[in-house]
Amino acid sequence: MTYQSKVLLIYTGGTIGMNRNPRTGVLEPFDFEHLLYNVPELKQFDTEISTYQFNPPIDSSDMSPKLWTDLAHIIADHYDEYDGFVILHGTDTMAYTASALSYMLENLTKPVILTGSQLPIGQLRTDGKENLITSIEIAAARHRDGKAMVPEVGIYFNGHLLRGNRTTKQSADEFNAFESFNYPHLIDAGVNIAYHEDRMLKPDFSKPMTPHFRLDNNLIIFSVFPGVREDLIRHIIATPNLRAIVMRTFGSGNAPQTPWLIRALSEATKCGKTVINISQCMSGRVEMGRYDNGYQLKSAGVISGYDSTVESAVTKLMYLQARYSDPHTVRKYMSLSIRGEITV
Repeated sequence: MTYQSKVLLIYTGGTIGMNRNPRTGVLEPFDFEHLLYNVPELKQFDTEISTYQFNPPIDSSDMSPKLWTDLAHIIADHYDEYDGFVILHGTDTMAYTASALSYMLENLTKPVILTGSQLPIGQLRTDGKENLITSIEIAAARHRDGKAMVPEVGIYFNGHLLRGNRTTKQSADEFNAFESFNYPHLIDAGVNIAYHEDRMLKPDFSKPMTPHFRLDNNLIIFSVFPGVREDLIRHIIATPNLRAIVMRTFGSGNAPQTPWLIRALSEATKCGKTVINISQCMSGRVEMGRYDNGYQLKSAGVISGYDSTVESAVTKLMYLQARYSDPHTVRKYMSLSIRGEITV
């Protein structure tokens, strides 16, 4: 008898499950039955699909660490029952959620695929159908020995599966909404689905998945720019309970070489704050030894974010800060690839 894969479809909200209000003309969340009605193809799957719905569905702009914890609990509670998980999610914060889950689900041995759409599932030109159908197929895919073909958190959109903690939303309008600029696609789906297994994580299938449910969001993001003001930066650094700063710099990790900025950052790191240097560029990596401006940041105790996305750096800090009170330990792990999130 052939084994039938089981997939849990988790609907959080987002454009894919929305309907246009005839009175106001705006998109509003609809119930899950609306989505299933518009994708009758799901009944053709040789996969058992169960569903779980956020009630009420949320706009992804309202996503939060608490809801990431809820998602981690849903997956952990049902982990042994299913071969894979598909999360329907709004596009605006999808990369943050994918990154957060990649850290919260340690030694993940099953697929957790996030997807959604740019047009609601009920519209004629929707991209939601293909995204949903292929995501389920990927989540159900297993090797002959029963092990998952994609044992990690990914984002599937427009024919590509991307590593979740490497992905950024690149367009508000195009169907090709996401890209992982510093890491190649895990899967390219055309007429056939090409699994690039050499690019995927290799968990220890003999050990259990270990979920983590605590996050510490005492951090902030700020971007440097020509004319950045000392009083405002110092005000940010002096914020009570602030433990970390994700600093978005120019090019390969450069910032204005003004003495006050180096002093302020040096004071912050000496006080135990973690300052991580992330490039404002979509692709490329931080190399603080390339130019003198970057070297000055390194001398102030700022650590390199390498080729990390902002979304990944933020959620990795939340995860690490919740696990470790010592800033030196947080900085050590920020400089290591723990879920395939950076190239060191």
